[in-house]
Amino acid sequence: TLASASSSSDSDTGGASPPPRKKHRASAAEGAGEPGASALVTGLTGANGAGQGQESSELSCLNSAQNGESSSAGGSHSNGLLSSTDNGNSVGTSNGSSVGPCSGTSSASTASGSEVGSLKKKKRLSQAEEDVIRLIGQHLHGLGLNQTVDLLMQESGCRLEHPSATKFRNHVMEGEWDKAENDLNELRALMHSPNAIVRMKFLLLQQKYLEYLEDGKVLEALQVLRGELTPLKYNTDRIHVLSGYLMCSHAEDLRAKAEWEGKGTASRCRLLDKLQTYLPPSVMLPPRRLHTLLRQAVELQRDRCLYHNTKLDNNLDSVSLLLDHVCSRKQFPCYTQQILTEHCNEVWFCKFSNDGTKLATGSKDTTVIIWQVDPESHQLKLLRTLEGHAYGVSYLAWSPDDTYLIACGPDDCSELWLWNVQTGELRTKMSQSHEDSLTSVAWNPDGKRFVTGGQRGQFYQCDLDGNLLDSWEGVRVQCLWCLSDGRTVLASDTHQRIRGYNFEDLTDRNIVQEDHPIMSFTVSKNGRLALLNVATQGVHLWDLQDRVLVRKYQGVTQGFYTIHSCFGGHNEDFIASGSEDHKVYIWHRRGELPIAELTGHARTVNCVSWNPAIPGLMASASDDGTVRVWGPAPFLDTQETDGLNEDCA
Repeated sequence: TLASASSSSDSDTGGASPPPRKKHRASAAEGAGEPGASALVTGLTGANGAGQGQESSELSCLNSAQNGESSSAGGSHSNGLLSSTDNGNSVGTSNGSSVGPCSGTSSASTASGSEVGSLKKKKRLSQAEEDVIRLIGQHLHGLGLNQTVDLLMQESGCRLEHPSATKFRNHVMEGEWDKAENDLNELRALMHSPNAIVRMKFLLLQQKYLEYLEDGKVLEALQVLRGELTPLKYNTDRIHVLSGYLMCSHAEDLRAKAEWEGKGTASRCRLLDKLQTYLPPSVMLPPRRLHTLLRQAVELQRDRCLYHNTKLDNNLDSVSLLLDHVCSRKQFPCYTQQILTEHCNEVWFCKFSNDGTKLATGSKDTTVIIWQVDPESHQLKLLRTLEGHAYGVSYLAWSPDDTYLIACGPDDCSELWLWNVQTGELRTKMSQSHEDSLTSVAWNPDGKRFVTGGQRGQFYQCDLDGNLLDSWEGVRVQCLWCLSDGRTVLASDTHQRIRGYNFEDLTDRNIVQEDHPIMSFTVSKNGRLALLNVATQGVHLWDLQDRVLVRKYQGVTQGFYTIHSCFGGHNEDFIASGSEDHKVYIWHRRGELPIAELTGHARTVNCVSWNPAIPGLMASASDDGTVRVWGPAPFLDTQETDGLNEDCA
């Protein structure tokens, strides 16, 4: 009997309306031993138990979408959205919510136990399934596929948004401000914060006021300002600004001063986006919600990818949504591309130029070698050799425009050399006293000054000719860095700290305090983070703004040798450091464990430099007398390049 009733209902083509249906909760006991009755129980109560507390919402869904009936009238579609077009494009965005899930089941009257109504069996949608349908519907509506949206909503038994929200949206888009204000009273009961009604009304009246002004209806605009906006007693500062727009002589002047698109679809859509923020998503979906969720998913996958080292592009058209984002380790600079052997003693330092076109290396053999980076093959070739550094070269610093290079020596060196890289000429050889120890240097961002110092208490600021501009007495400097403000110089000293020094007002302050000697440090491009190599501890990441230790990176062997680490990769997401165990370690900035350990050097790796312009290129300098250039695997399988077969982990 149940099967035939169901089939007769399913075969109904709509010629006659179905019989009245009553709510009925059937127990499992009533249908025991009868397969048809068991199906009835399941259909009536719902697999997720949604049969309780859903009467009103189910009836609303049934009234709106039973048997696929369309409730569209005039310019509205059965999904409850006004369809207006501008140059053939849909301009209404379907922010909305269903009234409630619609199971499509009918009830059976049990008053006499013999009468069973027609039963239309349909799976009850879960909340997640209903949300997905609404998201798809909103996206399709944004593409102008309104008939498809109608069919989707009818077949699923859902509604894209609350009827009151539909009316409100249509009235706003049509500029019927009085009706839109009345709609707010209906929406008040659906809102979590009734106080938001005042803010929404203010936004509506503001749009109404501006449109009156643009149309030249000054008296009507003045009435809105005095009689409607001011009595709200909300945001009086904004009301004063709005009153100033009365003095605008023409519409273009008004739009410019108000930073407003003018009367029309664009400004009203923007207004709706603002109004929606005060409505819960159960009433009206946030604008372009599916697109937002997909973009967030792509960004999250990239963030979790250990080897992602390419430019971030938030445009969904640049990625495939059909596959998970995966970067292969073989695309990462983990493989030796070149070994530079021109130095004949320990190589103490290496540094790429700011534009990434050159690499400078300094050695115990008293020379600095400038290498040219081929932009296509990324191979390095010797450009020129700078000689004459009697004590060897332990530190190098490129000027901001890469025109000059300053070279410093070890602890017993009292001189520094300022070279013109383009000509290979020595511009300045600076020495204040033979008692000095000038072991570190940093350029001011203006490129016209630099600071230098050492562990014997010297701390100078000089010009390009080596003339002393300022000095700070009694500071034993281990490493230096100039911040982008052009005033603050960071210096690590022998008290296991980093302090900020201002040469203009001669003030200083403590920023970082460690428990062990700071052998070297470097600062991120934005000036927020500092990377420290700490004796016997390893590599530490500090937040200079909040003055807190962010992370301690594990794996590296750091004793009392000076080892230089660096930030690198796109967005400086990676950290690389040399180590006394002859390896190069690479970490993702957010993880404490290394994602790569590069072997090849035979002695301590003193310095690592990541190319700032080519994220897949890195160099390391070692006591074994070589400089290794690291890059992606030389021969990549096409599939692996696409990241299809290899897991990031």
